[in-house]
Amino acid sequence: MSSARQQKELETKARIALATTKDPLERLRAACLARGAQGIKGLSILFRVMDDDGNRKLNVEEFKKGVEEYGLNFTKAEIEDLFRLMDTDRNGSIDYEEFLRRLRPPMNNFRLDLIAKAFAKLDKNHDGQVTVDDLRGVYIVKNHPKYMNGTWNEDDVLRHFLDCFDYGHHKDGIVTRDEFIDYYSGVSASIDNDMYFDLMMRNSWKI
Repeated sequence: MSSARQQKELETKARIALATTKDPLERLRAACLARGAQGIKGLSILFRVMDDDGNRKLNVEEFKKGVEEYGLNFTKAEIEDLFRLMDTDRNGSIDYEEFLRRLRPPMNNFRLDLIAKAFAKLDKNHDGQVTVDDLRGVYIVKNHPKYMNGTWNEDDVLRHFLDCFDYGHHKDGIVTRDEFIDYYSGVSASIDNDMYFDLMMRNSWKI
């Protein structure tokens, strides 16, 4: 997980980018990352929740509603420009999974491989999602302060850990592979050095 210092650095870098860049996609990325490592993941969860018919597409009104509901300070014109940029086939809708892939800060294969290894270690039954059952025996709870003082049991600690990957009220106790990558793309953006990213991932997940 990202440290408080990394979060602060990420937020500072993102605010500078937001103030200087004119590119609509770069501005949206910076606005999300200004909220820390969870910023892009939060927007992605909102889009998934808004996809009522499950077709993985959003029209301009749904897209606008998502950006506004997330509290990003974009004008109507900026949102429409961004939508037009993403609607490459001009059919009035965008595939938001493709949109989110483009929104994530770029990561090299070295980092993507580390994230994939960490997720594979957590996803014990290989169903593409991590639940409390997957975490038992992998995520050690005994050093958690609330477990030590008896406030929480093991499941409480594990569920709280999973909630770190979710956003706002949309907490389902499940972390998908995409949500995991969304989260770590934000963490990655705060770490310039590949070796430091490698060390952090190996220490976090013992991979």
